[in-house]
Amino acid sequence: MNLSVVQRILGLMLLMFSLTMLPPIGVALAMGDGHWYPFLLAFFAVAAAGFLLWLPVRGVRRDLRLRDGFLVVAVFWICLGLAGAAPLLISDVPALSFTDAVFEAVSGFTTTGATVITGLDGLPKSILYYRQQIQWLGGMGIIVLAVALMPVLGIGGMSLYKAETPGPMKDQKLTPRITQTAKALWIAYVLLTAACAVGFYLAGMSVFDAVGHAFATLSTGGFSPYDASMGHFDSVAIDAVATVFMFLGGVNFALHFSALRRQDLRLYARDTEFLAYFLLSAAIIGCMTAYLWLHGDYEAPLQALRYASFQVVSIQTTTGFTTASFADWPGALPALLILLSFIAGCAGSTTGGMKVIRWLLVFRQGVADLKRLVHPSAQIPVKLAGRPIPQQVINGVAGFFAMYFIVFGALMLTLMMLGLDQVTAWSAVATTLNNVGPGLGDVAVTFHTVPDAAKWVGIVAMIAGRLEISALLLLLTPAFWRK
Repeated sequence: MNLSVVQRILGLMLLMFSLTMLPPIGVALAMGDGHWYPFLLAFFAVAAAGFLLWLPVRGVRRDLRLRDGFLVVAVFWICLGLAGAAPLLISDVPALSFTDAVFEAVSGFTTTGATVITGLDGLPKSILYYRQQIQWLGGMGIIVLAVALMPVLGIGGMSLYKAETPGPMKDQKLTPRITQTAKALWIAYVLLTAACAVGFYLAGMSVFDAVGHAFATLSTGGFSPYDASMGHFDSVAIDAVATVFMFLGGVNFALHFSALRRQDLRLYARDTEFLAYFLLSAAIIGCMTAYLWLHGDYEAPLQALRYASFQVVSIQTTTGFTTASFADWPGALPALLILLSFIAGCAGSTTGGMKVIRWLLVFRQGVADLKRLVHPSAQIPVKLAGRPIPQQVINGVAGFFAMYFIVFGALMLTLMMLGLDQVTAWSAVATTLNNVGPGLGDVAVTFHTVPDAAKWVGIVAMIAGRLEISALLLLLTPAFWRK
């Protein structure tokens, strides 16, 4: 384990992260809200911490191995939550405890969108902007940004990239060099964010709201400057823009980049995971629209379609925006939406959850096993897009499912032991581990009333979900630390 190299990289990344405290200062000065000082103090504090980490090992030059990359990613996301909480803790508005400040920051960076803050409408614009910014940075991944912008990490860039990017197949690169790959992903991310902001502005939002909600939409983060979330605007046009770009945020950004570079939209139709993602969304929207209309919750089919499509796409992409209180919807619809978040979007997207491609592989493996019962001697490979999937990938997906549900069960039982009822505990773990935001029961709107100990469980779940379980669990295995 090259701990000195890990320390050096962590120091450099904290130094880089400290620069993200400067835009909120500009917003505070431009808006005249007087809340520039928490970000200035946080800038110096985080920069000093990064400098003190980097200084003793500044001359170290060694290759970063994959194991070191996992350590950097896991530790940095923990540090990120603490560093990101600094301005929220320093500011007197809102008055947050240490636990609440860390919860809010981790929720933003992991694009969960769960909040402990009430009265968002009256907060300073700089604080509101900061909440939107951190989820946008966390959406594509600050570590992927570091790989793109810091050539000094080029040697170990692939190690960080593998540890950070979601999905079962991490060896695919868009370009020959990993730094170019990271830049390509960020180019697609920035362009789509800009297009989303323009769409919101043309639909009737102010510039501040358009930019802030675009940050939350493409990152599938779900924070909003308003307590009523997207319901604050009550606009069909805004709902439509949000639905389209939330859906796009759930698509593999490598696919976006390839389509942009080749100027060929047919690439989407050729992608097996995208087709499964699209068809699943369309099927659930259709069923939910019919149920809500026939049940009488909405008078017109188009009205039912508007609210059903928004909530389905929002929860499936683990964005967490709301325009209606889906927790009060009839029958099994609330539970169906929460279960949908386990599938989430595509690998390589900004969504949380377990990703469509893993469920697709598990389904096809199940079909292959059924066929083997009829033909025991047959060789039946699992295929995607006509190509057989290596058994190593299949085994990895099976192991991921097992660990995911073991962690889910352990966290849910822990919350129940802390006093939460079954519905609240189940949905709280689902919404934090899947990085969704809104849940059911006592966490349908906010985590404000949840005990501090339960919030720390939620913090662990959010980071574990963002890192897809493995990066954190690896730190707990003795083999990881052996030389």
